[in-house]
Amino acid sequence: MSKAILVVGGGFAGLTAAIEAAELGHDVYIVEKSPWLGGRVAQLNKYFPKLCPPSCGLEIQFQRIRKNPRVKFFTMADVVGLAGSKGSYTVRVRLRSRHTAPHAVDFNLLASSLVGEADNEFDFGLSKRGALYKSMPFAFPDRYVLDTPTLSKTDATQAERAKFLDLSEQPREIELDVASIVVATGWKPYDVTRLTNLGAGKVKNCVSNMQMERLASPAGPTGGRIVRPSDGRTPHSVAFVQCAGSRDQNHLNYCSYICCMASLKQCLYIAEQNPDAEITVYYIDLRAPGRYVNVLEKVQALPNVCFVKGKVADVVQAGDDKVTLTVEDAVRGEKLTLHYDLVVLATGMQPSLAGENPPLPLPLDEDGFIAGGEEAGIFAAGCARMPLDVTRTAQSGTAAALKAVQTVKGR
Repeated sequence: MSKAILVVGGGFAGLTAAIEAAELGHDVYIVEKSPWLGGRVAQLNKYFPKLCPPSCGLEIQFQRIRKNPRVKFFTMADVVGLAGSKGSYTVRVRLRSRHTAPHAVDFNLLASSLVGEADNEFDFGLSKRGALYKSMPFAFPDRYVLDTPTLSKTDATQAERAKFLDLSEQPREIELDVASIVVATGWKPYDVTRLTNLGAGKVKNCVSNMQMERLASPAGPTGGRIVRPSDGRTPHSVAFVQCAGSRDQNHLNYCSYICCMASLKQCLYIAEQNPDAEITVYYIDLRAPGRYVNVLEKVQALPNVCFVKGKVADVVQAGDDKVTLTVEDAVRGEKLTLHYDLVVLATGMQPSLAGENPPLPLPLDEDGFIAGGEEAGIFAAGCARMPLDVTRTAQSGTAAALKAVQTVKGR
């Protein structure tokens, strides 16, 4: 592949950039660290602007990749080295072992017979997965992964005898020659365990906003039923804590842009499933950019949703698996102590590169967002640049693809 473009990251921004460049006639490599393409969008129940399930947009992207021979992708892959300069890079990519055949094999029967378990990363720890798994319901590529450390001794014996499994497969490295690079490494939820005053990791029925997405998803751990993790009961009182760690010098020193909209969307999830549930949103400021103000107005009109301007100071475990909130009502000037069945922390977006030491020559700002690199033919897209919603993420992917194409043409 000559004059190829490398796209690092197979989420919505990366897929968009890769497809746009390929459809302009350029060869493209996608390098994705997880076992499947789709990124964070694949973990959502619904996404804006149409509030459709993730399969709606991702399946279209996957079809475009299937039909375009110019796109080649590598999953469970990491960029580990870079040599050369703008217009002529050699990129070293490390491919981790999947241990399954390089084509779609239905391992469902074997997977269900294995006893080893681990926390399911796709469900943010709300469920367990087996050693042989395919967490993403519409996975692309449609291949299982064998996690050998999770195998029990009995499991290992079964796996060694199974066809289309290779327990001896070792990681390997390949080299790719590319002219330009699009970095679409996306975002990660802020580590809620650092929010000690908000009960994260200690209070049974205190979940993050991404965990709420998995609870609401039909493909999630509860089949789409929004229930309390502690006992599986439907919550009749729910509190949303906005800016959980965001706009805070001790955590994320910026607004994550999408947290307010995510909570409004999740209010609709709860109201649809349980119209009698009492929902309270505690906020500092509410952000509903552009046309999303219509969603804010819709949620504000719901009779069972209450908005309280005030900062939550403390979230602790109460009796009967209840959660106690201590919050200041800034409008009334009152300090309140209230009890809820379920609390949702609106945790912010943190760039995936934050705290990392990327092998690419990327200037990062103090928060971990990419703040340059274009002079070297390296272009940031999506939430690697700044917090964005899905629509603006796709737009930034297209923009990065056009810049990368211009670099190729300028060789």
